[in-house]
Amino acid sequence: MEIKVVRQILEWNEDCSQEIKETLRDKKVCLINVMGSPGAGKTSLILEMVKRLAPDWRAGVLEGDIAGQIDAEKMKRMGIPVVQLNTDGACHIEAMSIRHILPMFALEELDVLFVENIGNLVCPAEFHIGENFRIALLSIPEGDDKVEKYPLMFATTDGLILHKYDMLEYFDFDDKRVARSAEDINPGIRVFRVSSRTGDGMEAFIGWLRQRISEELK
Repeated sequence: MEIKVVRQILEWNEDCSQEIKETLRDKKVCLINVMGSPGAGKTSLILEMVKRLAPDWRAGVLEGDIAGQIDAEKMKRMGIPVVQLNTDGACHIEAMSIRHILPMFALEELDVLFVENIGNLVCPAEFHIGENFRIALLSIPEGDDKVEKYPLMFATTDGLILHKYDMLEYFDFDDKRVARSAEDINPGIRVFRVSSRTGDGMEAFIGWLRQRISEELK
């Protein structure tokens, strides 16, 4: 019975996800699902993406957190259109929540909508939210064994950001091991070594991001 219920929930979520895709396709908005552990640097990377995509693309942000609105306040101070979503304990964002929040954005004034998902490497990977593509962050301090421990996250993402790469010299982190493991389970994945703090690796990543957005908005 439990398996049947879980299957029904996932199927219902997929139906809702498809509705969101159709809505955003009509509005010509590209939705990007940004996932990663707490402290991986999702907010910092999103701020950099928004800044570096301007003025060619206008971006908004849906901030997902279990509680609080600290990150949303950062976005507001930067003048970025942002809506806070608190899940009150849920470990991921579901498509229904996205559908409810979309009307809070002036979609006709946006080209890109970033969703900062709840911080963990498990639940967000299972639920599509109408995204055009996914970006997963793995920061250097987290360790290089996460692909093996949480394979679904890395098997379902389009871009893997090895974030806080400027800290590599301070940790026993084998970035080549991570890249190999990710490519073994997801041959189409693109791996980038990036530091939002120093800007290292950002040019290559943003180039790929621009290409993907252009393809989705055709």
